[in-house]
Amino acid sequence: MELRMAIAETLYRGTGVKGNEIFVSDGAQCDISRLQMLLGSNVKVAVQDPSFPAYIDTSVIVGQSGKLEDKTGKYSDIVYMNCGAENNFFPDLSTTPRTDIIFFCSPNNPTGSAAILAAIRATDESPRSIFEIPGAKEVAIEISSFSKFAGFTGVRLGWTVVPEELKYSNGFPVIEDFNRIVCTCFNGASNIVQAGGLACLSRDGYQAVCNVVDYYKENAKILVEAFASLGLKVYGGKNAPYVWVHFPG
Repeated sequence: MELRMAIAETLYRGTGVKGNEIFVSDGAQCDISRLQMLLGSNVKVAVQDPSFPAYIDTSVIVGQSGKLEDKTGKYSDIVYMNCGAENNFFPDLSTTPRTDIIFFCSPNNPTGSAAILAAIRATDESPRSIFEIPGAKEVAIEISSFSKFAGFTGVRLGWTVVPEELKYSNGFPVIEDFNRIVCTCFNGASNIVQAGGLACLSRDGYQAVCNVVDYYKENAKILVEAFASLGLKVYGGKNAPYVWVHFPG
């Protein structure tokens, strides 16, 4: 519970997210799979295109995807939301067909583009969490990890936020079902790994993490400037260490 409270107090301050709504895990990719167990096969999903493979692959495994189309290499029952330079690599939701679930990856892997609150309201601020948006706790689940911002990629530590306000159409709380899935399918992150997470969220540890993030952001800036100096179109590198380059031909 100590790590859950630390995540809530450090990373979700001001959003209303509580410690008991946070489920500590062994990483975001694992929780995406557990989330698919919650969703089941009788839902239609939309994904960003290009997309991190886990969103599509887990949809295929759970039976949401339909048939693979030979001509396009895409699945018939998945809605692919185009993310390109023309829409700042964020899908136009006004033209997206209605689905039961929309998967957002922010910052997007591989394009490096982050969802901004300007997509919802008139600001140019990159949000820390979807729960900064009013009403999001009634419709959203957020999955995140220590992998990128704290270098835990091989160590495996992450979390999922399932708000108490999120309910099925019959009024039953989604958090209770997800708790059952986690307790059944996961034995928990080790005490050693959780201690590392707590160290990262301490006052000195969090400052050290922020310093490392700034270092990588500067590296990304150098890469962007180098590619641009060669006359190439380059995107990303601002909110994540992903640089998306267009190579002619």
